[in-house]
Amino acid sequence: MPKEFVNPNAADGGEVIKSAEGLTALIVGLKKEFSVGATSALYNTVSANGLSTKELYVINTGNGELAALEAGKGTVGGSNSFLNNIWSSCNIVKTNAQLLIDNYDNVRETGTAEMIQVYGHVFKALAIGTMAQFWENVPTEVVGADEFLNGKRPAFKTRAEALQEAVDLLNAAAPIAEATAPSTFFNTKVGADINIKNTVYALQARYNLMLGKYADALAAANKVDLASKSVFKFDAVSQNPVYRTSLVNNNTYNGLPNFGLPAALAPDAGDARITFYLGNNTTPVKVQGFFKSDADPIPLYLPGEMTLIKAECYARMDMLTEALAALDAVRTKTADAFSVTAKGTAYAGDPADKAAILLDIYRQRCIELYMSGMKLEDSRRFGRPGPNDPDSERSRNFYPYPTVERDNNPNTPADPAV
Repeated sequence: MPKEFVNPNAADGGEVIKSAEGLTALIVGLKKEFSVGATSALYNTVSANGLSTKELYVINTGNGELAALEAGKGTVGGSNSFLNNIWSSCNIVKTNAQLLIDNYDNVRETGTAEMIQVYGHVFKALAIGTMAQFWENVPTEVVGADEFLNGKRPAFKTRAEALQEAVDLLNAAAPIAEATAPSTFFNTKVGADINIKNTVYALQARYNLMLGKYADALAAANKVDLASKSVFKFDAVSQNPVYRTSLVNNNTYNGLPNFGLPAALAPDAGDARITFYLGNNTTPVKVQGFFKSDADPIPLYLPGEMTLIKAECYARMDMLTEALAALDAVRTKTADAFSVTAKGTAYAGDPADKAAILLDIYRQRCIELYMSGMKLEDSRRFGRPGPNDPDSERSRNFYPYPTVERDNNPNTPADPAV
């Protein structure tokens, strides 16, 4: 039977989309779908990305699908459960985010209707943007149930087109989030763990950077309040998936010393982020950071990501003085909303050497954003050695399309070679 992406956390039928209670419950379910459990997009992006880029290593090679991601190249197939989980979870989120977009106007309360609309735009953008980090082409189209049963299957867009669609969604959300604050009802039902306005700006910055739209990425990053926090929250029931699924058992995967970086990019010995993320940094590493317990929240983005986006945009636009100022803000940082601080020294290289500055920006991203799911995208963008290069730093460039999609969607493109 074809696989239809439906919401597993909300009421069946059309009642859920007719009221504020139903639509806010849909948001709660959508957040849970993206972030909770071993099948969530969050767990699987952290895991697949980390193994493909040497942030992590497989402890027990009997975990065959993890070992395949670590080995990469042709050992990664469309049946890999980690890839299937990213694909399925993001498609579920995308589909249900569209329900929010299509039905927010069933609600009349100011601060509730607008937030339902904004959350729809943000989570659809997040789902599409996440898929575009791992696949060359993405099905951004949402096919309705009746259309699906009548044989329609979603078309694919190139990843650049998909990222632009994500940006367009965020651009539409921004003025709404700026004009109207969440209502008390909305925060009571959905929670205030996500600062939605700053999340809009942060994702605008992230996806514009991936598109090479540096001025737009810089403008968005400059709007983010670096003191604000947006997190996925966990507890004893809805547990931190990385900790609970992989790190607690010491039998799945764990981190590598010096973040798995080659010697030329290794962190300075006194970098405080080593202790924050890697503990004592000796073999075997025991990952710390945002994955120490069932209740540890995981950020949607870090303040350091925004500062490093500024640094990269400035550097790529040949504004090297400004690039160094932003780079040094990360290198020397002593205070941070999430306590991710290097407490190090300023850049000591040639201030006129653009390539060297960009290389250190990449190095700082690898350290600052460890296990954020961003490194595969970064490795490609910065031109680091690929799967077929000497001293490869990633085991894949893009992933093959999940078998469940290929078997049921004739629009599925050919798989990339690596």
